[in-house]
Amino acid sequence: MSIEQITPVDNTIEIRWSDGQKSKYHNIWLRDNCHCSSCYYPLTKQRLLNSSTIDLNIKTKSITPKNDEIEIVWDNDHTSIYDTDWLRIHSYNPKLVPIEDKLKNAKEILKQELWQVKDIENNLPQVDYNTVMQSSDETDQEEAIKDWSLKIWKYGFCLINNVPINPKDTEKLCEKLNYIRPTHYGGFWDFTSDLSKADTAYTNFDISNHTDGTYWSNSPGLQLFHLLYHDGKGGTTSLVDAFKCAEIFKKNHPESYEIFTNIPVPAHSAGEPKVCIQPDIPQPIFKLDHHGKLIQVRWNQSDRSTMDYWEQPEDVLKFYQAIKDWCSIITSSENELWHQMKPGQCLIFDNWRVFHSRSEFTGERRLCGAYLERDDFVSRLKLLTLGRDVVLDSI
Repeated sequence: MSIEQITPVDNTIEIRWSDGQKSKYHNIWLRDNCHCSSCYYPLTKQRLLNSSTIDLNIKTKSITPKNDEIEIVWDNDHTSIYDTDWLRIHSYNPKLVPIEDKLKNAKEILKQELWQVKDIENNLPQVDYNTVMQSSDETDQEEAIKDWSLKIWKYGFCLINNVPINPKDTEKLCEKLNYIRPTHYGGFWDFTSDLSKADTAYTNFDISNHTDGTYWSNSPGLQLFHLLYHDGKGGTTSLVDAFKCAEIFKKNHPESYEIFTNIPVPAHSAGEPKVCIQPDIPQPIFKLDHHGKLIQVRWNQSDRSTMDYWEQPEDVLKFYQAIKDWCSIITSSENELWHQMKPGQCLIFDNWRVFHSRSEFTGERRLCGAYLERDDFVSRLKLLTLGRDVVLDSI
């Protein structure tokens, strides 16, 4: 996008773009975002400038357009150069809808596909273990990791086929995607229904739809399971796209939706004698970004603590009505996808988006798996699918 005109206005600079739109930037904001070698370390992409040292009323001495850049000399004789694409992308007054092709493509590539059972039951997202394990970042042959990551992101889960029935190989699969997150359950788990940990996951009980780790301030981003052995019946897993269900919930029960976005819900993990984990602050079931977009669902009836604080006592009945409305949606046959896990096939899912459950079972059942951090996963996803230049433009 080219620039038609640049006009200093008080302590701001106004740019008129070739498409007729205008952007206004404060001088101090521009000075703070100077990327010269004395203000910014390009190797680490970190700011070197101490923002508190900038004069709030800093003035421009000169403004010079140069090809696809703008050179500004400030009243203290410091020179800053700004890329015009960068200025356009980071316009904040007003916030412009990016129209550059690379940003439009990025939005399309990372578009999540919300689903109900009918949309996905005959075409489950799957990848092959051997293809994934043969990929190498040293030779830029990461297409298999890219494909795997995109399927997890788009659909909220993915199956991995032809996995050796050996926990060590499953652990290597986890590490191929990202770092394993250690918790009080350990790093990589290998467990049966022997209550070696005081949690219902270590029993043969029926476990309803939920997300893990509502008792952590930062719930696990991804979770991977591999059923290594089962000589009994039951133990079927269900998956639910909670984002799709929230869409239905908001449409059909708007008041209940608001309750889930506003009422903080305390949670705990306290089964182990030396453990009583609680988040720093209770958090709502629906976590929204600053645009009001749903980015996380924290739902676990088993781990909910006693709710004895209510700003409005009348919210008590509204909250329990919201639970009824919500459960009628997430347990509907339209939304609950049942899948029988089997040795040799792993399941990985987005723990911020997709619920999982397990039916009661008989016999001996052995699983292994791990948690993986969401931020690390999203970082790798973006770098693989969008490219480093586009990612860096956004920061």
